[in-house]
Amino acid sequence: MSNSDAENGTGADKNVRQFTVGEDDDGIRLDRWFKRNLPQIGFATVSRWARTGQIRVDGKRAKPEDRLSEGQMLRVPPGGEQKERGPRQRRELTEEEIQEARDMVIRETKTAIVFNKPPGLATQGGSKTHKHIDGLLDAFVPAEGEYNAGVRPRLVHRLDKDTSGVLLVARTPGAAASYSKRFSGRSARKVYWALVVGIPEVSQGTIDAPLAKQPGSGGEKMHVDEEDGQPAKTRYRVVERAGNRTAWVELEPLTGRTHQLRVHMAAIGNPIVGDGKYGGQDAFLTGAISRKMHLHARRLIISEPGRGTTGDKNDKGKATGGGRLDVIADLPEHFAASMEALGFDENASNADPNLDLAPEKTKAEKKQVARQYAKKYRKERRGERKTRTAGTRGNTGGDPKSKKRKPLKRSGKPNGKPAGKRK
Repeated sequence: MSNSDAENGTGADKNVRQFTVGEDDDGIRLDRWFKRNLPQIGFATVSRWARTGQIRVDGKRAKPEDRLSEGQMLRVPPGGEQKERGPRQRRELTEEEIQEARDMVIRETKTAIVFNKPPGLATQGGSKTHKHIDGLLDAFVPAEGEYNAGVRPRLVHRLDKDTSGVLLVARTPGAAASYSKRFSGRSARKVYWALVVGIPEVSQGTIDAPLAKQPGSGGEKMHVDEEDGQPAKTRYRVVERAGNRTAWVELEPLTGRTHQLRVHMAAIGNPIVGDGKYGGQDAFLTGAISRKMHLHARRLIISEPGRGTTGDKNDKGKATGGGRLDVIADLPEHFAASMEALGFDENASNADPNLDLAPEKTKAEKKQVARQYAKKYRKERRGERKTRTAGTRGNTGGDPKSKKRKPLKRSGKPNGKPAGKRK
C-alpha cells in the first residue's frame, strides 16, 4: 500500500486519501483491505461509504466484496476513524528477549520465519500467559527505510505450549493468507516425533476418531465423540521400541483438530510420555525419563507463496517464492536425553510424510482450469436447451389442437413429460 498526496481542490475534498494497491494486497476483498491497512475504520463505515459511492476504485464505485488488483487506485474519503480502536501498542522488548527470539530461528525466507519452539513457551498469550512467541515477533519488525518497514510478522498455525518443534510465521499479511490456505487445505505436511507409553498393537496405520470438546472441562480438554465430534485422522508408524515399555513413533496429522495427536494416542491406549492431561499418571515413566511432554514437530514441508507476494518492489516480475520449504527442527534437550537413555537412534527416521506435497498451481493454471470448467458448463447448457427445444416442437406433431397447448413451466426442468403424469 502506498498513500499518494491528497487530492487537489478545496473544501472537504482536500482531505480525501488515495492509495495504490500493492503487490501484497493483490486479490483481496475491499473490506479486507481496510481491515489490513486501515483497521481504525470499521466495517459499517466501509459499507456506508461504498453504498453512497464515496469509495472509488480507479474512479468507479466499489462494493465491500469486490476484489482489488495490484496497481489500482483506491479513493478513501476523510474521517471514519474509531478512536477507541487505536493502533496496537507494542511492548518494548529487552535485549535478552530479542536475542532469545532470534536464537529460536532455524530458517528465514522472504515470506517466512521458521522457529524451533521450545517446550513450555506458548504460541499465543492468554489471561495468565504473558510470555509467548506472538509477543516476541516485534523483534522482527523491519525498521524505517528497510524492506517491508513496519510490517509485523503474523502467526499462521500453532503448537501446544508443551509441544516443541517447527513453527512457521509469515512476514507479511499476503504471505500469511497464502500459508494459511495451505494449512487449512491440508497441502502442508507436518510430521511429529513422539515417545508413547507401551507398544501400539498395530505397528502402523491411521487413527480415524472424531473429536469434540469434553463437557465440564471449559473447552480445555478434547475427547473422542463418534456422534457429534469433528472428523479427525492421524497417520502413525512405530519407528523403534524399547521392550514393552515405550515406543518411538512418527505422527502425521491429516486433519488439524485441537490436541489431536495427544487424544488419538491416548485413545488407542498409548498416551504420549509426559502428557498427564490425557494419560494421567500412566503417562509418566520412571528412571531417567523426563516428566516433560515428549511430542515434537520434527518436520514441515510446505510450498511457498508464488510471485508478487512479498511486497518488495525490487522483486516485481521475479519468482519471489513458489518453491518448497522443507524444514527440520532438532529435538529439545529432554527429548534427546530420553531417546539416548532408551537406546533410540535418531537416524532411524527421516520423518518422511506419507503423501507427497502436491505442487501449487500458478495463477495462470488456475485461470485455465476455470476457463475449461466454464466452457464445459456452457456446452452442457447448450445441449440442454437443444433437448428442450426438440421436445417442445415434438409436442405439436400433426395435431392442430396441440398448437394451442402451451409448454408446461417447470423451474430448471425440461418440458415434454408424458401427459399421464401431469397433474
